[in-house]
Amino acid sequence: MSAIPPSMSDRDGKIWMDGQMVEWRDAKIHVLTHTLHYGCGAFEGVRAYNGANGTAIFRLEEHTERLFNSAKILRMTIPFTKEQVNEAQKAVIR
Repeated sequence: MSAIPPSMSDRDGKIWMDGQMVEWRDAKIHVLTHTLHYGCGAFEGVRAYNGANGTAIFRLEEHTERLFNSAKILRMTIPFTKEQVNEAQKAVIR
């Protein structure tokens, strides 16, 4: 018998939300959030790997550029700079 994987809502760690690092379990969104309610949002999958010098994010700048381009196509404004988004991604994996 295999173990039941933990719920996505019950995890240790931090998540970057609205410009701040918050505990994973404390990250909440309203039920009527536009992306949840209408399914309209920009998403970019990013991978990080353990290496000799620590954890590295694969092609960070390219992923962030695609995220911003997707948001632009959807006429969405990301309220952060690309640099802020990159730094947040680095902070999450530390």
